[in-house]
Amino acid sequence: MLLALLAVTVMLQGGGTLFGDRDLLEWSLAHRPEVVVTLARVVTHTGSGFVPYALVALAGYLLGRTARQRILTAATCLVCLVAAQAVRFSVMALLSRPRPAMAHWATDAGHWSFPSGHTTTSAVTAGLLVLAVWTRAPRGRRPIAVAVGCWGVLVGLSRVYLGVHWFSDVVGGWLFAAWWLGLAAYAVTRFAPDACAEVLRGDGTGVRGALLPAIPGPGSGAEPARDKVEIASESDDCGAPPPSAALPGVDCHVRAAEADRIPVPPERDVSQR
Repeated sequence: MLLALLAVTVMLQGGGTLFGDRDLLEWSLAHRPEVVVTLARVVTHTGSGFVPYALVALAGYLLGRTARQRILTAATCLVCLVAAQAVRFSVMALLSRPRPAMAHWATDAGHWSFPSGHTTTSAVTAGLLVLAVWTRAPRGRRPIAVAVGCWGVLVGLSRVYLGVHWFSDVVGGWLFAAWWLGLAAYAVTRFAPDACAEVLRGDGTGVRGALLPAIPGPGSGAEPARDKVEIASESDDCGAPPPSAALPGVDCHVRAAEADRIPVPPERDVSQR
């Protein structure tokens, strides 16, 4: 809703500036030492090109546990970023908002202004990488996630500092990334819930090789157990077998022998039989 409201406002303004846009641009023009400008250029270049796609592939690799999961999650994350770029280009072409005057630029830029492409790309990348780190990092995930989030924010702010975007363009990029990540999360959990749960859970291994407490006997309608069941070895006195090793439903042969030793009533002469 915030993204739609901001986009409609930009459209109604005819691509003009919004509150705070010119003030922040004038401040950046008055505070541009050469060292800070160089650092801002380095940061802003990490928001496009090879770096975001490599980080997104890394996020997918970290999310998977098995080789198959890593391939699928890496491909899914890359598709998510590529699709976000396609939708963003459509929004930019629809609104056609002009950038600040080229005389204020401290780096190269192209296409229309709203929403900021570097901001959107870095924010989507940071969101996927934070998810991977938060899910898989054994320790120190909080500072790593904060560092990744700060990188995504700095890329957007560097676009305003270098004079190639209005601040409302950067805000639009952040809102677009938040909307897109939410939409992608909904799509995955809605149409592939099992795959999503398997990746987030890990290998999904359950209790395997454990003995079940009971195995159905002959004629039982229950489904037979598929796991391996050990049979207790016979001993001399054949005492009661351990419950974890005996086969329920199968009597020990000593029980039959004990049945033969049932005392016979005295009035019957068994020797004549």
